[in-house]
Amino acid sequence: MNNGLKELKPQEIVKELDKYIIGQDKAKRSVAIALRNRWRRQQVTGPLRDEIMPNNIILIGPTGVGKTEISRRLAKLANAPFIKVEASKFTEVGYVGRDVESIIRDLADIGVNMVREQKKKKVQGKARELAIERLLDILIPAPKPPAKPGFAPEEAPEESPEAKHQRTREKFHKKLINGELNERTVEIDAPSDSMPTMQIFSPVGLEEMGINLQEIFGNFMPKKVKKRRVSVPEALTILTQQEAQKLIDMEEVIKEALRRVEDSGIVFVDEIDKVASAGSKHGPDVSREGVQRDLLPVVEGTSVVTKYGMVKTDHVLFIASGAFHIAKPSDLIPELQGRFPIRVELNNLSKNDFIKILTEPENALEKEALDEIAGTASYVNSKAENIGARRLHTIMTTLLEDILFDAPKLKNKKITISGKFVKETLKDIVEDEDLRKFIL
Repeated sequence: MNNGLKELKPQEIVKELDKYIIGQDKAKRSVAIALRNRWRRQQVTGPLRDEIMPNNIILIGPTGVGKTEISRRLAKLANAPFIKVEASKFTEVGYVGRDVESIIRDLADIGVNMVREQKKKKVQGKARELAIERLLDILIPAPKPPAKPGFAPEEAPEESPEAKHQRTREKFHKKLINGELNERTVEIDAPSDSMPTMQIFSPVGLEEMGINLQEIFGNFMPKKVKKRRVSVPEALTILTQQEAQKLIDMEEVIKEALRRVEDSGIVFVDEIDKVASAGSKHGPDVSREGVQRDLLPVVEGTSVVTKYGMVKTDHVLFIASGAFHIAKPSDLIPELQGRFPIRVELNNLSKNDFIKILTEPENALEKEALDEIAGTASYVNSKAENIGARRLHTIMTTLLEDILFDAPKLKNKKITISGKFVKETLKDIVEDEDLRKFIL
């Protein structure tokens, strides 16, 4: 976890979540306590540390009320690898489809990418310096040594080719930094993604096992490169990325990534209610229960094979969510219920919540007529399917469609979005039930 998290108490975690998510105080409190407990576990030494299990949570509530956003923001706050999956996309082992262990393999990929990008940022300055030197080598190749070195004693020594080359190089260095060479193009070597096609027959898909053939054979086959002609700025970007990759110790990246996945990884399992069984022992209920039983060992704690090595899931935090309109949390198999001890019900959003969403968060919109927009969202949710805060997106898209279409012609022109404008633009759609259903 990042060092900043050590200073965050549950109240402070909730305060951070409040910047982006309106209401749902009970859910925020629960995830804040769960996150704080993970930090407390990091402070414990000895055998007791492994005995402290994560507080897995089930968030119960309709779509669009903030379940996913709470989890995503929590992961960002914790600097933790985060993945969102839908339980209904998985199938029981033995059936065509993705198996639940692929969740952890994907989480490992996310962890490695996260750490690699953070390491890249740290070496970006050095990588850029090295890339500039490589680019200058391409722009001004080094002079060839003379066939007969030296000069007659009676002749005055001229500037050596090396000194002249160095002077030209310094001149081009300054031009490169000042952007004076941006219109030029250069030819560089870029890695080729092509690889001989190989067909493997296996009872278990290699992709599902997290095994990448290109990575396995990459150590034995020479890496292919291809020539590309690009602009100087693009060449500098490509070369900087190549140099940054060279400066990174990938073994260290993988080691740190797996540690983060195991100690602070967060898996958000959406639509958990869709694999809940009503108790029938035949038909689709059998398959749903099968998915739950496959999910159980991953949530309880197991070791999963990934292309980076084994990943233990004992301390990964699982946050499940579902609307639970038909099924209930008690319809999940008892063993899985026991692994989600904390259950929080989220509330439907009111008109006042919509107004707060449009005005209070750090990424909010500041416009007039917010009361009219929020009132429309609340009304449509009550008359059509309640999709929570997502309704604001559909309404804003419809409301601003003509303005966005004509935007190129409206340069330096101020447009006021008034309550009257909102009412007139949406009036026909809101009143016509069929239009409302398909547009909003």
